[in-house]
Amino acid sequence: MRLSDYHYHVHSQTSNRDYDVIKTGTVWTCNCADHKFRHVCCKHIHAVEFSLEYRKEVREQNKVILSPITVNSCSFCHSQSIAKAGIRHNKSGDIQRFSCQDCKKTFSINLGFEKMKNSPEAITNALQLYFTGESLRNVQKFLKLQGVNVSHKTVYKWIVKYTRLMKEHLNKITPQVGDAWRADEVYTRIRGEMKYVFSLMDDETRFWIAQEVLNRKEGADASSLFRLGKEITQTKPKVIITDGLHSYSEAYRKEFWTVQRENRTIHIRNVHLQGDMNNNKMERLNGEFRDREKVVRGIKKVDSVIIDGYQLYHNYVRPHMALEGKTPADLCGIDIKGDNKWMTLIQNASL
Repeated sequence: MRLSDYHYHVHSQTSNRDYDVIKTGTVWTCNCADHKFRHVCCKHIHAVEFSLEYRKEVREQNKVILSPITVNSCSFCHSQSIAKAGIRHNKSGDIQRFSCQDCKKTFSINLGFEKMKNSPEAITNALQLYFTGESLRNVQKFLKLQGVNVSHKTVYKWIVKYTRLMKEHLNKITPQVGDAWRADEVYTRIRGEMKYVFSLMDDETRFWIAQEVLNRKEGADASSLFRLGKEITQTKPKVIITDGLHSYSEAYRKEFWTVQRENRTIHIRNVHLQGDMNNNKMERLNGEFRDREKVVRGIKKVDSVIIDGYQLYHNYVRPHMALEGKTPADLCGIDIKGDNKWMTLIQNASL
């Protein structure tokens, strides 16, 4: 049973006890007699190593790949006998035109950005800038330097439109998360009122599974957050790590507790600042959200695009140093190809 990146419980084959397999630096240690007194790599350590390799193989076999969409058939007759037929010059940029050799019609494909006055590059640049911490007006100023004259309201409409489009598509893909989840909350102000953003994150991949805005911290019903996490991942964790907030205990009893001990999720509440039972990963996620929320000086509504949009950015676009430059989606078996991941996500969501 995986408790964290560096701590596993391995059940004994001959008794009813569990051994602690802990990683110190790059070396695994075990508190069984074989490892303590004979100083050998025991079968409990081998079990952990086998489990890690097996998980990698399963994720590779079930990997979902989202690739940039290329033109290979006619929009009218779906023939693959097409050829380039010049460039269509727009104010926002040039678009390739194609000619069908069978039906003799010409067409252009701008998947995901049809009827948009501005180029896909300008729109995806705006998304990247906004979710990396720039204000709407700063994004507007940057685009103006690139020759794109739009208002900050137009930039906001782009963000709302494409965040909703991508979220609807990505909700249909099941991430392959790990066995241990973490939950925590961070306060924010929405229209001047104190609210709390409750978040659920996978411990192994740092995938931000679910989030919910609740009115208060003490006495809040967090069971809907845990229920949403089970719906998104189509599974439940073996370990859930939270702080001592009573709301999490109530939610755990409603959603994860079972009479059968072998199917029961373990709830770890005694998190602390040091050691392997800290909640530093959740605090890092809260810090990311806090840094982004400061720029807008408070959120204007409960279903604000900044919460859903930043969740998408954190999971699918932002590379994490702790994950060796990969995104949480990469480790969850969702591979997004292309240099411009925003473009790839929008194109696939528009199919």
